[in-house]
Amino acid sequence: MIDAFISYIQAERRYSALTVRNYRHDLETFAAWCASRIGVDVESVDLCKVSFEDLREWIMYRMDHDKISAASMNRELSSLRSFYRYLRHHNHITHDIFTRISSLRTARKLPNFVPESRMADLLDNIREKSTNHALREQRDALIIALFYSCGIRLAELCGMRVGDFSDNYSVLRIRGKGDKHRVIPILPEMGQRVKSYVANLEANGLSILPQSPLIVSESGTVLSRSTVQRIVKRQLMEANVQGKKSPHVLRHTFATHLLNRDADMREIQELMGHSSLKTTQCYTHNSITQLQEAYKKAHPHR
Repeated sequence: MIDAFISYIQAERRYSALTVRNYRHDLETFAAWCASRIGVDVESVDLCKVSFEDLREWIMYRMDHDKISAASMNRELSSLRSFYRYLRHHNHITHDIFTRISSLRTARKLPNFVPESRMADLLDNIREKSTNHALREQRDALIIALFYSCGIRLAELCGMRVGDFSDNYSVLRIRGKGDKHRVIPILPEMGQRVKSYVANLEANGLSILPQSPLIVSESGTVLSRSTVQRIVKRQLMEANVQGKKSPHVLRHTFATHLLNRDADMREIQELMGHSSLKTTQCYTHNSITQLQEAYKKAHPHR
């Protein structure tokens, strides 16, 4: 049953490899718990017979025994909810056991971002690297520039192809979550960086066909997510950026800086590839916090 569901979200829903892996892990963990609870092999568990009470007990077990956070529990519940929606749609079960299961309340966390002054220093640094003929340095600089200039996700960058850019490098076509496509305009300087990098790929004997991966090693292999994360962390450390250092921080920085410069919320939502405006609205809290800090420092009667 789990294998059939995984095939469904891979082939029909076109979920990302990471999402598929997480769903499988969550479902297999739940199935193993159900098996141990009734003393049978996991292969013998009939997940169609799970009840609302079983789900409640599972939540308490994970929270009390395994000490997972409310956010992690919500992610697991999302996996299970999708699985049981699939079972109901295919007539394996007749009722929705999640009717009385709500997501757990979590504390709101403001997205981390790099202040504009610090980001300006970082951009000056990578601008110098972009003119370097060493492919690795030029690539690493381009990675930072793409995250900050386009607000893309880590998986989107790793899956980027040479042909995703228009012929004049003024537009980037992104294939995002759920195989949803969006278009991001590229500033002239950013377009020139990509063009120069692609020329460097060709000069190093690497493929620049439209379907060729863009972000590659010096041997032409696609960089792993962990390698890109290390590159970003190293460059942010070199720029003395404080706090968390990750690709997602640069994505948050992209959105926060646009909002601070009065960009429309709906336009930011489109650029980020958010399916819901509510997701985008979290960046307004960063702007309000920034405004409060400025007020405290500048007001004569503070």
